[in-house]
Amino acid sequence: MTQKPTTVLGACPHDCPDTCSIVATVDKGRVISVQGNPDHPYTAGRLCVKVNHYEERVHSPDRVLYPLRRVGAKGEARFERISWDEALRTIGTRWKALIAEHGPQVIQPYSYLGTQGTINGLNVGDPFFNKLGAAISERTFCDSGACTGYIMTLGPTAALDPESLVHSRCILLWASNPMSTNVHMWPYVAEAQKRGAKVIVIDPVRTRSAQVADVHLALRPGTDSALALGMIHVIIRDRLVDHDYVEKYTVGFDALAKRAQEYAPERVAEITGLTVAQIEALSHDYAKAQPSAIRIGVAIERNGNGGQAVRALSALPALVGAFRKPGGGILQLPLWAFPIRWDKLMRPEWIKPGTPVRNQWKIGQDLLATDDKGPIIRSLFVYNANPMVVAAEQGLIRKGLMREDLFTVVSEHFITDTARFADIVLPATTQAEQLDLMFSWGHLYITMNQPWIAPLGEAVPNTELFRRLAREMGMDDPQFSLTDDELAQQSYDWSAPALQGITYESLKKKGWARLNLPDAAHYAPHAEGGFPTPSGKVEFEASMAAGGNFVLGVFRQGSEEFQDGSPVDSLPSWTPPKVDQHRPLTLISPKSHAFLNSGYGNMDRQLSHAGKQQVSIHPHDAARRSIVHGQIVSVTSSTGSFNALADITTDVAPGVVQSAMGYWGSGMADGAGVNSANPAHYGDLGRSPAFSDTRVEVTPAA
Repeated sequence: MTQKPTTVLGACPHDCPDTCSIVATVDKGRVISVQGNPDHPYTAGRLCVKVNHYEERVHSPDRVLYPLRRVGAKGEARFERISWDEALRTIGTRWKALIAEHGPQVIQPYSYLGTQGTINGLNVGDPFFNKLGAAISERTFCDSGACTGYIMTLGPTAALDPESLVHSRCILLWASNPMSTNVHMWPYVAEAQKRGAKVIVIDPVRTRSAQVADVHLALRPGTDSALALGMIHVIIRDRLVDHDYVEKYTVGFDALAKRAQEYAPERVAEITGLTVAQIEALSHDYAKAQPSAIRIGVAIERNGNGGQAVRALSALPALVGAFRKPGGGILQLPLWAFPIRWDKLMRPEWIKPGTPVRNQWKIGQDLLATDDKGPIIRSLFVYNANPMVVAAEQGLIRKGLMREDLFTVVSEHFITDTARFADIVLPATTQAEQLDLMFSWGHLYITMNQPWIAPLGEAVPNTELFRRLAREMGMDDPQFSLTDDELAQQSYDWSAPALQGITYESLKKKGWARLNLPDAAHYAPHAEGGFPTPSGKVEFEASMAAGGNFVLGVFRQGSEEFQDGSPVDSLPSWTPPKVDQHRPLTLISPKSHAFLNSGYGNMDRQLSHAGKQQVSIHPHDAARRSIVHGQIVSVTSSTGSFNALADITTDVAPGVVQSAMGYWGSGMADGAGVNSANPAHYGDLGRSPAFSDTRVEVTPAA
C-alpha cells in the first residue's frame, strides 16, 4: 500500500517579527512543500518570498551534511569529509592545547540569530562557553540601542498588540518597511487604512510601504530624534497634550518641555530636510487622531542618535494619551511579554570574574588585535552567523580569518563566506530537522516547531552539537545531558500569567497559542499607567540614565544590565553628525526584500528575485558624478569599498544612497559586499551599530 504524504506543524526559524506557523508536507522522508498555517490568526495561511520554498533550502545539493576538514588554503573553500569523532577530537585537541598555554579566553564564540529558536538560537552555546571560560561574545547587532532607549522610557513592556492596529486612527511607520520585513503585520495596517486611518511612513527611502502610504516623509538619515523632538514641541505649543494622562502616569514633563523648546519646527526643518508645514501636519495628525500608533523598525537605532530617537518616540504616546485605547501606543518588541527564563538559557553564573568581553560588531578589529602575549583571539567558533557578510569592516574580517595561526570552526548549512575560511566545518540541521519553541519579537503567539523529517546526512541541531562538545571537553554538568524536550520545557516559566492555560503538551497538539493576554480589541495594558520602570510611570526624564550607558543582559550573556559609566543624557536629544567633506553621501544598507540578513543570499530563487547588487542614487547626485543608470560604480568610505550597479531613482533623497545588505561577497566580481564600506562605529546607546552614519563617495568603477 502506497504511503500518502503527511503534514507536520512547524514554525519559521528566522530572525523576523512575523514568526510564522508553518504546515509542512512530507513524503518518504522528504519535505515536498511548505505553506503558512491557515488556522494561525497572524500567519493566516501566507509565507514570504524568503520561505515560500523552504524545501529547496532543506534539500539543496549544496547543503553541508558531513563534517569537513580544510585541505586547501584559507578562503579557497576546499574541504574533505571526515567523521564526527575526528572533527571533535581535532577541536578538543586544539582547544585543550590553547587553554593550557594561553587560557580559555583566547577562544572566541560568535553567534547571532541564524535561527531564532529558544533552544537552538541566540543562547544555545552560552552554557558551554561560559563553563569553558571562553571570552564573552557581546551581541548588540540588532535592537540593543532601541531596547535601551525604550526600556529607559517605558520599561520592558509589550505596549501594543500589532493586531490592534486595525483600531488605530493614525499609524506612523517609522524606519519600518513592513511590506518587506514584517509582511504579516501589513494586513492590519491596510485594514486600518481602509477604515480611514492615515498611514505615514517616515524613512529616507521611498520603500514598498511608503509607496502605498498616505504620506511619505523622507527625512535625512540620523535626524529621527530631532524630528520626534520637533513633534513634541508642536504638540506642547499647540495644546495637544493629554494633561490628565501626563499628570497621572508620567514623570519629567517639565524637563521634557524645556528640552523640546530647543526644537522649533524651523530648526527641525533645517536638520531633517522636511518643511515646517510637513512637521506641523505630522504632529497634528498624530496627536489629534486617537488612538494613534507608532511602529518603529530596527533601522531606527542605526545612527549616532538612534537610542535617543527611540526615547523621544516612546514619549510621544504618553504625551497625547495614545496608550488609553487598543490600537494606541508604540510597537517595539512584544518579546517582553514572553516569560522566557534567560538564566536557564545562558547560565551566566558560570562566567568567571575578569572574563574578557568582545563585541561582535568589532570582530574584524579583534581578530587582528594583540597584547603582550600575542593575538587575543586564537580560535574562533562560529554558529548561527555569517560575519563575513553581516559584520562591519569586511576587509579586516577577511584579513583576520586568513591568519594561519587562527583555528576556526564553523557550524553551518552551507559553505558561506565565513565557512570558506574554516579549518573545520560542522553540519547543522535546518528547522525541518529539529525541535524548538519560538517566541516572537513581532506578535503575541508562542509557536512550536516539531521535526518534519529526520536529520539529513550527519547534521545535528545546535543543542546536540554542544552536548557533543561538552563531552569532548570533559564537562559532566547535568546541563549537558538535558534532552531537547527538557531544554525547551525549562526555558519558560509555565506558571507565569502569560502562559496560563498553555502547556507544552497543548503546543505539541495545536502548534501555537496566543499568550494569555486580552484580545486585540481589548489590549491596552497601559490605559491606566502601570509601566515597568523604576517609577512605575513613563519616564520622560529617565532615572536609569544616572547609571551611564548600559547593555541589557539578553545581549551580553548575563542576567543583569552591564553599565560602563559613560554619561547618558536623561532627556531625549539630538547631536549633529560629523561631516566628511570628501565623502558627502550617506550610505544606508537595509535588509533585502528577498534575503534574511545573509540567509538565502546563495539560493537561486531568492537571488533571481533580488537581482544583482545595486546602489540607489538620486538623479541630481548621479548627474554631478557623470553616472548613468545600470553602470558599475564604486562606493567608497574611509573603511573600504564595494562595486554595484547604479540605480538612478527619486526613491532616495538627494545626499542619500542605498544598497541592500545580504549579498555574499563570494558571488561578487570584486569579492566585496556593502559591509566592506561600513565602519564598526557604535551608536549612542547600548553599543548599537551606527552603519547608517556611513559617509561615502560614489564614482564610476574603473
